[in-house]
Amino acid sequence: MSTVTPPAEAAAPSAGYRAVFRVREFRPVFAAHLLSVLGVVVAEISLTVLVYRATGSPLMSALTFALGFLPYALGGTLLAGTADRHPARRVLVGCDLLCAACAAAMALPGTPVALLLVLRCAMAFVAPLFQGARSASLADILGSGDSFVLGRSLLRMVAQSAQLIGFGLGGLLLTVLAPRGAIALTAAGFLGSALLLRLGTAARPARAAGDRGTPLAGLRAVFGNRRLRALVLLFWLPPLFVVVPEALLAPYADGLGASTAVLGLLMCALPVGTIAGELWAGSALTARTRSRIVAPLAVLAPLPLLVYALRPGPYAVLAALLLAGLAQAHTLGLDRWFVDAVPEELRGRAMTLLGTGLMTLQGVGMALAGLAAEFLPVHLVVAGAGALGAAVVLALLAALRAAGTGEGEPRSETGLTAK
Repeated sequence: MSTVTPPAEAAAPSAGYRAVFRVREFRPVFAAHLLSVLGVVVAEISLTVLVYRATGSPLMSALTFALGFLPYALGGTLLAGTADRHPARRVLVGCDLLCAACAAAMALPGTPVALLLVLRCAMAFVAPLFQGARSASLADILGSGDSFVLGRSLLRMVAQSAQLIGFGLGGLLLTVLAPRGAIALTAAGFLGSALLLRLGTAARPARAAGDRGTPLAGLRAVFGNRRLRALVLLFWLPPLFVVVPEALLAPYADGLGASTAVLGLLMCALPVGTIAGELWAGSALTARTRSRIVAPLAVLAPLPLLVYALRPGPYAVLAALLLAGLAQAHTLGLDRWFVDAVPEELRGRAMTLLGTGLMTLQGVGMALAGLAAEFLPVHLVVAGAGALGAAVVLALLAALRAAGTGEGEPRSETGLTAK
């Protein structure tokens, strides 16, 4: 059985991403994350193809993707307390085994479409619990300092890269495998993830084993703290505006007469910029500098979208999206502020709710962007999102400053204290 990482190792000053990989317990967590993320992407593609072939309905095929949002939001809200009431390793392995069972059932010949969609919902329902428990357990493995920030950054970059690589990999798999065969590989990936987490991470007690609060108690606890509330909203709301150009890229590119190849290149720009920004911040900047750039980069992130007001061509759009992605480097400093502000016994719930809101509001942002584009030109919708996003960030930073560090919370390096 694995042993707990010694405090000296977890708290050692970080020398970059390589230092995080030197922590023995982090390596199986990273490998398990890679397996499960690629498995989810492959499953989404395969399931979409499977449903379309079974029904011949584009609506049902699209619904396969859309069904992930509502169960995700419900699961994150209702299951958040589970992340703290039970040992993290047990929660993580249990979620992986449930997802493996769902994928295996999907792969069985003759599984009806209705059951496929129910199984898809079940996987989405436990996904936020898994992600929240894993994020909270990173602080146990890496400590709550710079190593935690870099570890979370690595997991986030894997998820971003999966959007670029996973869909291509899934498409290649479907050229040699039937959709059910590809889904069977997803089940194997979840089993592999469960095995890595079970054998590669230490058993730790639950953070709040005696807590029997209602499912909404965690939400009240997080939003009842002024500083935590401001930090959560600073994570949640800006991406709502940054996803607008992604949601409207297809109609905008069509209006320019751009080819599908150009559209594909533009779709990659924001995630590529985001990965590059995180690599730069994690590799080249100190923890103090990452904290200092949070406010300016958070405000700057939506501003490149203002170029849409001029109805730019593909190259200018590409540059704007890359810049918006690069500015996401501020997330590393924001992660540090958040983990410093969250009490340990609330960490699992806070992380689960954080991921739930982030995922849900991005979906809401895409839907609102489409609705606005029904009444306004696409370029004005995107430019308006950039201006409104910057204003919202400024308001949230002001609220964070007014909240101060909170009683008993560590002082931020940026001096965000009440005047």
